[in-house]
Amino acid sequence: MVNKRPPQPTVPVAIDPNNDDSYVDYYYDDPGDTPGTLDINPNAPHPVIVLIDYNSEQAIRQELATPEECIPYLDSYSVSWIDVKGLGSEDVLQRLGKVFGLHPLMLEDIVNVPQRPKVEEYNNQLLIITRMVTLHEDQETFENEQVSLILGKNYLLTVQEEPKYDCFGPIRERIRTAKGTICQHKADYLAYAIIDSIIDGFFPVLEAYGEQLEELENEVVENPSRQTLEKIHDMRRQLLNLRRAIWPQRDAINALIRDGYDLISDEVRVYLRDCYDHIIQVLDMVETYRELAGSLMDVYLSSVGNKMNEIMKFLTVVSSIFIPLTFIAGVYGMNFDPNRSPLNMPELTWYWGYPLCVLLMVGIAIGLINFFWRRGWFQDFSKIPSSGKDKLSGRRQYVPFNRSVRPVSRR
Repeated sequence: MVNKRPPQPTVPVAIDPNNDDSYVDYYYDDPGDTPGTLDINPNAPHPVIVLIDYNSEQAIRQELATPEECIPYLDSYSVSWIDVKGLGSEDVLQRLGKVFGLHPLMLEDIVNVPQRPKVEEYNNQLLIITRMVTLHEDQETFENEQVSLILGKNYLLTVQEEPKYDCFGPIRERIRTAKGTICQHKADYLAYAIIDSIIDGFFPVLEAYGEQLEELENEVVENPSRQTLEKIHDMRRQLLNLRRAIWPQRDAINALIRDGYDLISDEVRVYLRDCYDHIIQVLDMVETYRELAGSLMDVYLSSVGNKMNEIMKFLTVVSSIFIPLTFIAGVYGMNFDPNRSPLNMPELTWYWGYPLCVLLMVGIAIGLINFFWRRGWFQDFSKIPSSGKDKLSGRRQYVPFNRSVRPVSRR
């Protein structure tokens, strides 16, 4: 199948602010495509299947060679977490769909990425599409990938775009060491824990962007340049990408809470409300940072205008000082002959005429400099007063990054 849309990367990459197609458009089928058609990216990594089967007494972890090895665990009394990393083999994915009895449209949403975060119910399964962000190694950009969750009665199937990045390490460790209450619950609680981990993964990214905004603020105030303008533009695009990643997940979590799916217990719905609160917090932070980035653009334009005004002020002061000096020099440069008339500049014949003229010009210059100084024309207007800077910093205080306020007993 050949798509007419701009190619969307299956392997998640760092958000490139210079790429206008970077995670802006969701996947869509070409007109006339058969429903359930899979579009496999040839550069996607080969799927790796990892099984974690656990109960209140023990937990096992093993890597499976084929999807068929999952069959004995689908009807067990323990909770089975099958984590598939990679979307590079249509054969493996089709076999995986047969083992779990996935609807063709469900498998299409899992494979053809990126999809908009959503929740859909198929027979006795629940499909949850989410987006996971992970801070990049350079601490300036982030990875953005789709994570699909298929919830069954005693199992949870998760499908990630690639094997390198995820934020599920703490969950695996809690299962391995039987810490918390995760081993006492069923598969729906595991789905909640994964969703909660995905949402919590937005906070480190926002914290890094908050620090970048603070650095940009200082740069805009102290030394604005063309590169500063480009950084502000890039920051606004990255915050827009973050907003597009988290905004639809609010509706998805709300659907899990309110639509009464049989696979979600009432106890887990209480925990999902906590996830919903975290999403609202993330959205508030993203919106506030976007507003701050927009205000930095105004501050940049104001700073550039102030620097231009300072240059014009300097030129005006220099011109104002030399205008009377130029006038005096022009008057005595008219070359009237004092021998022809006693009225033709008699001071040209004075013994001290030239020194007196120079002293007069120096005195006028000193007098004008003193006048301009008293008027405050030599004040440096290129620096914004500290009160203005405090106002900018104060706006960031509305969304402090403080993860300690979130409950930990829920785990």
